Amino acid sequence: MSLNYNEKNIPLAKNLRKNAAPQENHLWYDFLSKYKIRFQRQKAIDNFIADFYCHKAKLVIEIDGAQHYTAEGKQNDEFRTEILEGYDLRVIRFTNYQIDHNFDGVCKYIDRIVKGSLREGAPAAGG
Repeated sequence: MSLNYNEKNIPLAKNLRKNAAPQENHLWYDFLSKYKIRFQRQKAIDNFIADFYCHKAKLVIEIDGAQHYTAEGKQNDEFRTEILEGYDLRVIRFTNYQIDHNFDGVCKYIDRIVKGSLREGAPAAGG
């Protein structure tokens, strides 16, 4: 399934890349940009912009700041996740605190999820 996107989000995505939160920059420059499987940052999908997206692993990574922990923020995130999962994507979330205080654990978790996703999508041996 191809990913639909709202063209109006492209300039916003470019602006978000230029003005990323410190935690997003840390994850991008110190891990995902060098990861063996290609990730994109600030990827327009449907009417949303995913912080990070990996096509091969069908994975969206979101880094959540304080605005995600209000009642409205939680509701918006649930709706967004539901829409993204409709594209057969897996959405995982990390807090700014996790990036700041457990960066190695976050990276290992992402690696495990990507490898698991690639194994699940691999054709069966001999067939």
